[in-house]
Amino acid sequence: MGALYMIIGTLIALGVLVTFHEFGHFWVARRCGVKVLRFSVGFGRPLIRWHDRQGTEFVVAAIPLGGYVKMLDEREAEVPAALLGQAFNRKTVRQRFAIVSAGPAANFLLALVFFWALAMLGSEQVRPVVGAVEAGSLAERGGLAPGQEIIGVNGKPTSGWADVNLQLVRRIGESGTLDITVRDPESSQQQQLHLQLKDWLQGVEEPDPIGSLGIRPWRPAIAPVVAQLDPEGPAQAAGVRLGDRLVSLNGQPLDEWQQVIDQVRLLPGESVKLVVEREGQRLDVPLTLAAKDEGDDRRGYLGAGVAGGEWPAEMLRTVRFGPLEAIAEGARRTWMMSVLTLDSLRKMLFGELSVKNLSGPITIAKVAGASAQSGLSDFLNFLAYLSISLGVLNLLPIPVLDGGHLLFYLVEWVRGRPLSDRVQGWGVQIGISLVVGVMLLALVNDLGRL
Repeated sequence: MGALYMIIGTLIALGVLVTFHEFGHFWVARRCGVKVLRFSVGFGRPLIRWHDRQGTEFVVAAIPLGGYVKMLDEREAEVPAALLGQAFNRKTVRQRFAIVSAGPAANFLLALVFFWALAMLGSEQVRPVVGAVEAGSLAERGGLAPGQEIIGVNGKPTSGWADVNLQLVRRIGESGTLDITVRDPESSQQQQLHLQLKDWLQGVEEPDPIGSLGIRPWRPAIAPVVAQLDPEGPAQAAGVRLGDRLVSLNGQPLDEWQQVIDQVRLLPGESVKLVVEREGQRLDVPLTLAAKDEGDDRRGYLGAGVAGGEWPAEMLRTVRFGPLEAIAEGARRTWMMSVLTLDSLRKMLFGELSVKNLSGPITIAKVAGASAQSGLSDFLNFLAYLSISLGVLNLLPIPVLDGGHLLFYLVEWVRGRPLSDRVQGWGVQIGISLVVGVMLLALVNDLGRL
Protein backbone atom coordinates (compact mmCIF):
# COMPACT_ATOMS: atom_id res chain seq x y z
CA MET A 1 0.00 0.00 0.00
CA GLY A 2 2.89 2.34 0.83
CA ALA A 3 4.40 1.76 -2.62
CA LEU A 4 1.09 2.64 -4.26
CA TYR A 5 0.89 5.91 -2.31
CA MET A 6 4.48 6.68 -3.30
CA ILE A 7 3.79 6.14 -7.02
CA ILE A 8 0.51 8.07 -7.05
CA GLY A 9 1.84 10.86 -4.82
CA THR A 10 4.92 11.31 -6.98
CA LEU A 11 2.98 11.36 -10.24
CA ILE A 12 0.50 13.91 -8.87
CA ALA A 13 3.26 16.09 -7.41
CA LEU A 14 5.39 16.14 -10.55
CA GLY A 15 2.38 16.43 -12.83
CA VAL A 16 0.91 19.43 -10.98
CA LEU A 17 4.17 21.30 -10.38
CA VAL A 18 5.67 20.75 -13.83
CA THR A 19 2.42 21.57 -15.60
CA PHE A 20 1.96 24.78 -13.64
CA HIS A 21 5.59 25.82 -14.19
CA GLU A 22 5.42 25.27 -17.94
CA PHE A 23 1.98 26.87 -18.13
CA GLY A 24 3.55 30.05 -16.74
CA HIS A 25 5.97 30.14 -19.71
CA PHE A 26 3.17 29.20 -22.13
CA TRP A 27 0.64 31.76 -20.90
CA VAL A 28 3.03 34.74 -20.97
CA ALA A 29 4.50 33.64 -24.33
CA ARG A 30 1.03 33.69 -25.86
CA ARG A 31 0.38 37.15 -24.35
CA CYS A 32 3.62 38.40 -25.90
CA GLY A 33 2.65 37.12 -29.34
CA VAL A 34 5.08 34.18 -29.46
CA LYS A 35 3.96 31.09 -31.36
CA VAL A 36 4.16 28.03 -29.11
CA LEU A 37 4.93 24.86 -31.06
CA ARG A 38 4.73 22.30 -28.25
CA PHE A 39 3.71 22.12 -24.59
CA SER A 40 5.07 18.89 -23.12
CA VAL A 41 4.64 17.43 -19.65
CA GLY A 42 7.36 14.78 -19.39
CA PHE A 43 10.08 13.67 -21.78
CA GLY A 44 10.50 10.83 -24.22
CA ARG A 45 7.82 8.98 -26.18
CA PRO A 46 4.46 10.80 -26.26
CA LEU A 47 1.63 8.89 -24.59
CA ILE A 48 -1.11 11.42 -25.34
CA ARG A 49 -1.10 14.29 -27.80
CA TRP A 50 -3.54 16.79 -29.26
CA HIS A 51 -3.53 20.21 -30.99
CA ASP A 52 -5.42 23.40 -30.26
CA ARG A 53 -6.81 25.90 -32.76
CA GLN A 54 -3.53 27.84 -32.85
CA GLY A 55 -1.55 24.78 -33.86
CA THR A 56 0.16 24.14 -30.52
CA GLU A 57 0.83 20.47 -29.86
CA PHE A 58 0.09 19.36 -26.28
CA VAL A 59 1.92 16.23 -25.13
CA VAL A 60 1.95 13.98 -22.08
CA ALA A 61 5.19 11.97 -22.38
CA ALA A 62 6.45 8.75 -20.84
CA ILE A 63 9.15 10.08 -18.47
CA PRO A 64 7.47 12.38 -15.91
CA LEU A 65 10.65 14.09 -14.67
CA GLY A 66 10.09 17.53 -16.14
CA GLY A 67 8.60 19.27 -19.12
CA TYR A 68 9.16 22.02 -21.64
CA VAL A 69 7.53 24.63 -23.84
CA LYS A 70 8.95 24.77 -27.36
CA MET A 71 8.52 28.13 -29.09
CA LEU A 72 9.13 29.34 -32.61
CA ASP A 73 12.79 30.45 -32.70
CA GLU A 74 15.15 31.22 -35.59
CA ARG A 75 18.08 29.79 -33.61
CA GLU A 76 16.52 26.33 -33.70
CA ALA A 77 15.01 26.12 -37.18
CA GLU A 78 14.24 28.22 -40.24
CA VAL A 79 11.18 30.41 -39.71
CA PRO A 80 8.90 31.44 -42.59
CA ALA A 81 8.96 35.18 -43.27
CA ALA A 82 5.25 35.46 -42.44
CA LEU A 83 5.88 34.12 -38.92
CA LEU A 84 9.04 36.08 -38.03
CA GLY A 85 7.02 38.44 -35.83
CA GLN A 86 5.96 35.44 -33.70
CA ALA A 87 9.51 34.13 -33.15
CA PHE A 88 10.79 34.18 -29.57
CA ASN A 89 14.20 35.55 -30.53
CA ARG A 90 12.57 38.54 -32.29
CA LYS A 91 10.86 39.75 -29.10
CA THR A 92 12.24 42.55 -26.92
CA VAL A 93 14.49 41.81 -23.95
CA ARG A 94 11.64 42.78 -21.63
CA GLN A 95 9.25 40.32 -23.28
CA ARG A 96 11.77 37.46 -23.26
CA PHE A 97 12.57 38.22 -19.63
CA ALA A 98 8.88 38.06 -18.76
CA ILE A 99 8.35 34.77 -20.62
CA VAL A 100 11.30 33.02 -18.94
CA SER A 101 10.60 34.34 -15.44
CA ALA A 102 6.93 33.32 -15.68
CA GLY A 103 7.74 29.66 -14.97
CA PRO A 104 9.32 30.18 -11.53
CA ALA A 105 6.74 32.89 -10.79
CA ALA A 106 4.00 30.33 -11.43
CA ASN A 107 5.62 28.00 -8.88
CA PHE A 108 5.64 30.70 -6.21
CA LEU A 109 2.03 31.57 -6.99
CA LEU A 110 1.03 27.91 -6.74
CA ALA A 111 2.79 27.60 -3.36
CA LEU A 112 0.90 30.68 -2.15
CA VAL A 113 -2.40 29.07 -3.21
CA PHE A 114 -1.53 25.87 -1.34
CA PHE A 115 -0.54 27.79 1.80
CA TRP A 116 -3.71 29.88 1.49
CA ALA A 117 -5.82 26.71 1.41
CA LEU A 118 -3.90 25.25 4.36
CA ALA A 119 -4.37 28.44 6.38
CA MET A 120 -8.15 28.27 5.85
CA LEU A 121 -8.31 24.54 6.58
CA GLY A 122 -6.49 25.21 9.84
CA SER A 123 -4.34 22.89 11.90
CA GLU A 124 -4.24 21.58 15.45
CA GLN A 125 -0.86 22.34 16.98
CA VAL A 126 0.82 21.26 20.20
CA ARG A 127 1.86 24.18 22.37
CA PRO A 128 5.68 24.35 22.46
CA VAL A 129 6.05 23.70 26.17
CA VAL A 130 9.45 22.54 27.42
CA GLY A 131 9.29 19.12 29.10
CA ALA A 132 12.89 18.90 30.23
CA VAL A 133 16.25 20.61 29.70
CA GLU A 134 19.45 18.62 29.36
CA ALA A 135 22.13 19.39 31.94
CA GLY A 136 24.99 21.46 30.54
CA SER A 137 23.17 22.17 27.28
CA LEU A 138 22.86 25.46 25.44
CA ALA A 139 19.26 25.70 26.63
CA GLU A 140 20.22 25.29 30.30
CA ARG A 141 23.05 27.82 30.03
CA GLY A 142 20.60 30.24 28.41
CA GLY A 143 18.12 29.92 31.30
CA LEU A 144 15.43 27.74 29.71
CA ALA A 145 13.45 25.70 32.27
CA PRO A 146 10.85 22.91 32.20
CA GLY A 147 7.28 24.12 31.95
CA GLN A 148 8.09 27.28 30.02
CA GLU A 149 6.29 27.82 26.71
CA ILE A 150 8.38 29.06 23.78
CA ILE A 151 6.32 31.85 22.23
CA GLY A 152 8.96 33.33 19.96
CA VAL A 153 12.32 32.62 18.31
CA ASN A 154 14.43 35.38 16.77
CA GLY A 155 11.48 37.76 17.16
CA LYS A 156 9.10 35.50 15.20
CA PRO A 157 6.00 34.15 16.99
CA THR A 158 5.79 30.38 17.41
CA SER A 159 2.39 28.76 17.83
CA GLY A 160 3.70 25.17 17.76
CA TRP A 161 6.84 23.05 17.64
CA ALA A 162 6.91 23.19 13.84
CA ASP A 163 7.32 26.97 14.02
CA VAL A 164 10.06 26.61 16.64
CA ASN A 165 11.93 24.08 14.51
CA LEU A 166 11.58 26.21 11.37
CA GLN A 167 13.05 29.29 13.06
CA LEU A 168 15.91 27.22 14.49
CA VAL A 169 16.67 25.70 11.09
CA ARG A 170 17.34 29.21 9.81
CA ARG A 171 20.26 29.51 12.26
CA ILE A 172 22.03 26.25 11.37
CA GLY A 173 25.72 26.77 10.68
CA GLU A 174 25.72 30.24 12.24
CA SER A 175 27.36 31.93 15.22
CA GLY A 176 25.88 34.65 17.39
CA THR A 177 22.95 35.16 19.71
CA LEU A 178 19.76 33.13 19.46
CA ASP A 179 16.85 34.99 21.06
CA ILE A 180 14.08 32.88 22.56
CA THR A 181 10.99 34.38 24.15
CA VAL A 182 9.29 32.22 26.80
CA ARG A 183 6.21 32.43 29.00
CA ASP A 184 6.44 31.13 32.55
CA PRO A 185 3.96 28.37 33.46
CA GLU A 186 2.47 30.05 36.52
CA SER A 187 1.90 33.48 35.00
CA SER A 188 1.57 35.36 31.75
CA GLN A 189 4.94 36.99 32.32
CA GLN A 190 7.29 36.82 29.35
CA GLN A 191 11.05 36.88 29.34
CA GLN A 192 13.72 37.05 26.68
CA LEU A 193 16.50 34.47 26.84
CA HIS A 194 19.74 34.64 24.90
CA LEU A 195 21.60 31.52 23.77
CA GLN A 196 25.10 31.82 22.35
CA LEU A 197 25.76 29.87 19.16
CA LYS A 198 29.12 29.10 17.57
CA ASP A 199 29.13 27.34 14.20
CA TRP A 200 25.95 25.68 15.43
CA LEU A 201 25.33 22.25 13.82
CA GLN A 202 27.75 23.20 11.03
CA GLY A 203 28.19 20.32 8.60
CA VAL A 204 25.90 17.93 10.53
CA GLU A 205 24.26 15.50 8.12
CA GLU A 206 20.93 15.07 9.95
CA PRO A 207 20.57 18.08 12.26
CA ASP A 208 18.05 18.03 15.13
CA PRO A 209 17.79 21.73 16.04
CA ILE A 210 15.49 21.34 19.05
CA GLY A 211 17.28 18.34 20.52
CA SER A 212 20.75 19.79 19.96
CA LEU A 213 19.85 22.79 22.13
CA GLY A 214 19.09 20.32 24.93
CA ILE A 215 15.32 20.86 24.80
CA ARG A 216 12.94 17.97 25.26
CA PRO A 217 9.37 18.90 24.32
CA TRP A 218 6.66 18.12 26.86
CA ARG A 219 4.75 14.95 26.01
CA PRO A 220 2.10 12.96 27.84
CA ALA A 221 3.39 9.83 29.55
CA ILE A 222 3.32 6.93 27.08
CA ALA A 223 3.69 3.27 27.96
CA PRO A 224 6.81 1.69 26.36
CA VAL A 225 4.87 -0.61 24.05
CA VAL A 226 6.49 -0.97 20.62
CA ALA A 227 4.25 0.21 17.77
CA GLN A 228 6.90 1.02 15.16
CA LEU A 229 10.14 -0.68 14.11
CA ASP A 230 12.87 0.58 11.80
CA PRO A 231 13.52 -2.33 9.37
CA GLU A 232 17.24 -1.49 9.49
CA GLY A 233 17.35 -0.72 13.22
CA PRO A 234 18.96 -2.68 16.09
CA ALA A 235 15.62 -3.55 17.73
CA GLN A 236 14.27 -5.35 14.68
CA ALA A 237 17.58 -7.13 14.10
CA ALA A 238 17.62 -8.38 17.71
CA GLY A 239 14.11 -9.82 17.49
CA VAL A 240 11.97 -7.13 19.13
CA ARG A 241 8.40 -7.37 17.84
CA LEU A 242 5.46 -5.01 17.51
CA GLY A 243 3.41 -5.13 20.69
CA ASP A 244 6.37 -5.93 22.95
CA ARG A 245 6.44 -3.96 26.20
CA LEU A 246 9.92 -2.79 27.16
CA VAL A 247 10.45 -3.68 30.83
CA SER A 248 14.06 -2.74 31.57
CA LEU A 249 17.33 -1.72 29.99
CA ASN A 250 20.55 -2.85 31.67
CA GLY A 251 18.54 -3.51 34.81
CA GLN A 252 16.96 -0.04 34.90
CA PRO A 253 13.13 -0.23 34.94
CA LEU A 254 11.23 1.40 32.05
CA ASP A 255 7.83 2.75 33.12
CA GLU A 256 7.29 5.18 30.23
CA TRP A 257 8.68 5.77 26.76
CA GLN A 258 10.62 8.90 27.67
CA GLN A 259 12.78 6.81 30.00
CA VAL A 260 13.66 4.62 27.02
CA ILE A 261 14.71 7.68 25.02
CA ASP A 262 16.77 9.12 27.88
CA GLN A 263 18.66 5.88 28.53
CA VAL A 264 19.21 4.84 24.92
CA ARG A 265 20.62 8.18 23.80
CA LEU A 266 23.42 7.90 26.40
CA LEU A 267 24.65 4.53 25.06
CA PRO A 268 25.69 4.96 21.41
CA GLY A 269 27.18 1.83 19.91
CA GLU A 270 27.05 -0.09 23.20
CA SER A 271 25.84 -3.63 23.82
CA VAL A 272 22.87 -3.63 26.20
CA LYS A 273 20.50 -6.10 27.81
CA LEU A 274 16.87 -5.33 27.03
CA VAL A 275 14.03 -7.14 28.79
CA VAL A 276 10.66 -7.24 27.02
CA GLU A 277 7.28 -8.63 27.97
CA ARG A 278 5.57 -10.63 25.23
CA GLU A 279 2.29 -12.50 25.70
CA GLY A 280 2.75 -12.52 29.47
CA GLN A 281 6.35 -13.76 29.39
CA ARG A 282 9.53 -11.82 30.01
CA LEU A 283 12.35 -12.32 27.52
CA ASP A 284 15.97 -11.17 27.50
CA VAL A 285 16.92 -9.45 24.26
CA PRO A 286 20.65 -8.64 24.02
CA LEU A 287 21.42 -6.06 21.32
CA THR A 288 23.92 -3.45 20.25
CA LEU A 289 22.57 0.06 19.91
CA ALA A 290 23.37 2.04 16.79
CA ALA A 291 24.96 5.50 16.99
CA LYS A 292 23.78 8.71 15.35
CA ASP A 293 25.50 12.08 15.25
CA GLU A 294 23.64 15.10 16.70
CA GLY A 295 25.87 18.12 16.43
CA ASP A 296 29.09 17.35 18.31
CA ASP A 297 27.46 14.46 20.21
CA ARG A 298 26.82 10.83 19.37
CA ARG A 299 23.51 9.45 20.57
CA GLY A 300 22.28 5.90 20.87
CA TYR A 301 19.58 4.66 18.51
CA LEU A 302 17.22 1.73 19.15
CA GLY A 303 15.08 1.88 16.01
CA ALA A 304 11.73 1.47 17.79
CA GLY A 305 8.79 3.77 18.39
CA VAL A 306 5.44 3.92 20.14
CA ALA A 307 1.95 5.08 19.26
CA GLY A 308 1.07 8.67 20.13
CA GLY A 309 -0.55 9.30 23.50
CA GLU A 310 -3.62 11.39 24.34
CA TRP A 311 -2.86 15.09 24.57
CA PRO A 312 -4.64 17.21 27.21
CA ALA A 313 -6.94 19.79 25.66
CA GLU A 314 -5.01 22.68 27.24
CA MET A 315 -1.86 21.59 25.39
CA LEU A 316 -3.49 21.91 21.98
CA ARG A 317 -4.47 24.96 19.96
CA THR A 318 -6.24 25.29 16.63
CA VAL A 319 -4.78 27.82 14.20
CA ARG A 320 -7.12 28.86 11.40
CA PHE A 321 -7.45 31.96 9.20
CA GLY A 322 -10.33 33.59 7.31
CA PRO A 323 -10.18 33.87 3.49
CA LEU A 324 -8.54 37.32 3.42
CA GLU A 325 -6.21 36.69 6.36
CA ALA A 326 -5.20 33.42 4.70
CA ILE A 327 -3.90 35.33 1.64
CA ALA A 328 -1.48 37.29 3.83
CA GLU A 329 -0.50 34.13 5.71
CA GLY A 330 0.06 32.29 2.42
CA ALA A 331 2.25 35.12 1.10
CA ARG A 332 4.20 35.23 4.38
CA ARG A 333 4.91 31.50 4.36
CA THR A 334 5.83 31.52 0.66
CA TRP A 335 8.31 34.34 1.20
CA MET A 336 9.75 32.76 4.35
CA MET A 337 10.27 29.35 2.74
CA SER A 338 11.76 30.92 -0.40
CA VAL A 339 14.32 32.84 1.67
CA LEU A 340 15.06 29.74 3.75
CA THR A 341 15.62 27.63 0.62
CA LEU A 342 17.96 30.21 -0.90
CA ASP A 343 19.82 30.66 2.39
CA SER A 344 20.23 26.89 2.75
CA LEU A 345 21.80 26.72 -0.71
CA ARG A 346 24.19 29.52 0.27
CA LYS A 347 25.15 27.67 3.45
CA MET A 348 25.81 24.47 1.50
CA LEU A 349 28.02 26.41 -0.90
CA PHE A 350 30.12 27.81 1.98
CA GLY A 351 30.18 24.61 4.02
CA GLU A 352 27.90 25.81 6.81
CA LEU A 353 25.30 23.18 5.97
CA SER A 354 26.11 19.63 4.93
CA VAL A 355 25.50 18.80 1.26
CA LYS A 356 24.08 15.52 2.58
CA ASN A 357 20.88 17.52 3.06
CA LEU A 358 20.42 17.64 -0.73
CA SER A 359 17.64 15.31 -1.80
CA GLY A 360 17.05 13.68 -5.16
CA PRO A 361 14.18 11.88 -6.88
CA ILE A 362 14.17 8.87 -4.55
CA THR A 363 13.75 10.94 -1.39
CA ILE A 364 11.18 13.17 -3.09
CA ALA A 365 9.18 10.09 -4.09
CA LYS A 366 9.33 8.68 -0.55
CA VAL A 367 8.22 11.97 1.02
CA ALA A 368 5.48 12.34 -1.60
CA GLY A 369 4.12 8.91 -0.69
CA ALA A 370 4.37 9.47 3.06
CA SER A 371 2.65 12.87 2.89
CA ALA A 372 -0.10 11.56 0.59
CA GLN A 373 -0.75 8.69 2.99
CA SER A 374 -0.75 11.11 5.93
CA GLY A 375 -3.62 13.24 4.63
CA LEU A 376 -4.62 16.19 2.46
CA SER A 377 -3.01 18.88 4.62
CA ASP A 378 0.38 17.16 4.75
CA PHE A 379 0.31 16.53 0.99
CA LEU A 380 -0.57 20.16 0.20
CA ASN A 381 2.22 21.27 2.53
CA PHE A 382 4.66 19.01 0.68
CA LEU A 383 3.49 20.33 -2.70
CA ALA A 384 3.94 23.92 -1.52
CA TYR A 385 7.50 23.29 -0.30
CA LEU A 386 8.44 21.40 -3.46
CA SER A 387 6.94 24.12 -5.66
CA ILE A 388 9.02 26.75 -3.86
CA SER A 389 12.15 24.62 -4.24
CA LEU A 390 11.46 24.26 -7.96
CA GLY A 391 10.95 28.01 -8.31
CA VAL A 392 14.10 28.95 -6.38
CA LEU A 393 16.32 26.40 -8.13
CA ASN A 394 15.13 27.52 -11.56
CA LEU A 395 16.04 31.12 -10.73
CA LEU A 396 19.66 30.31 -9.94
CA PRO A 397 21.91 32.11 -12.46
CA ILE A 398 23.10 28.90 -14.08
CA PRO A 399 22.87 28.58 -17.88
CA VAL A 400 20.33 25.92 -18.98
CA LEU A 401 18.11 26.96 -16.04
CA ASP A 402 15.63 29.83 -16.30
CA GLY A 403 17.89 31.96 -14.10
CA GLY A 404 20.78 31.51 -16.55
CA HIS A 405 18.66 32.79 -19.43
CA LEU A 406 17.56 35.75 -17.29
CA LEU A 407 21.22 36.50 -16.59
CA PHE A 408 21.97 36.53 -20.33
CA TYR A 409 19.02 38.89 -20.94
CA LEU A 410 20.17 41.18 -18.14
CA VAL A 411 23.63 41.40 -19.71
CA GLU A 412 22.03 42.06 -23.11
CA TRP A 413 19.92 44.86 -21.61
CA VAL A 414 22.99 46.50 -20.02
CA ARG A 415 25.25 46.08 -23.09
CA GLY A 416 22.60 46.90 -25.64
CA ARG A 417 23.37 43.70 -27.55
CA PRO A 418 23.34 39.99 -26.69
CA LEU A 419 26.39 37.93 -25.78
CA SER A 420 27.95 36.07 -28.68
CA ASP A 421 26.70 32.57 -29.46
CA ARG A 422 30.13 31.20 -28.51
CA VAL A 423 30.06 32.75 -25.03
CA GLN A 424 26.50 31.57 -24.47
CA GLY A 425 27.52 28.11 -25.66
CA TRP A 426 30.34 27.99 -23.10
CA GLY A 427 27.90 29.06 -20.43
CA VAL A 428 25.46 26.32 -21.36
CA GLN A 429 28.20 23.67 -21.23
CA ILE A 430 29.29 24.84 -17.79
CA GLY A 431 25.66 24.96 -16.66
CA ILE A 432 24.99 21.42 -17.84
CA SER A 433 28.08 20.19 -15.97
CA LEU A 434 26.97 21.92 -12.76
CA VAL A 435 23.38 20.65 -12.97
CA VAL A 436 24.45 17.07 -13.75
CA GLY A 437 26.97 17.19 -10.90
CA VAL A 438 24.36 18.38 -8.39
CA MET A 439 21.87 15.77 -9.62
CA LEU A 440 24.44 12.99 -9.19
CA LEU A 441 25.29 14.25 -5.68
CA ALA A 442 21.59 14.28 -4.75
CA LEU A 443 21.19 10.77 -6.14
CA VAL A 444 24.17 9.52 -4.13
CA ASN A 445 22.62 11.07 -1.01
CA ASP A 446 19.35 9.30 -1.81
CA LEU A 447 21.07 5.93 -2.20
CA GLY A 448 22.89 6.49 1.08
CA ARG A 449 19.55 6.90 2.86
CA LEU A 450 18.16 3.59 1.60
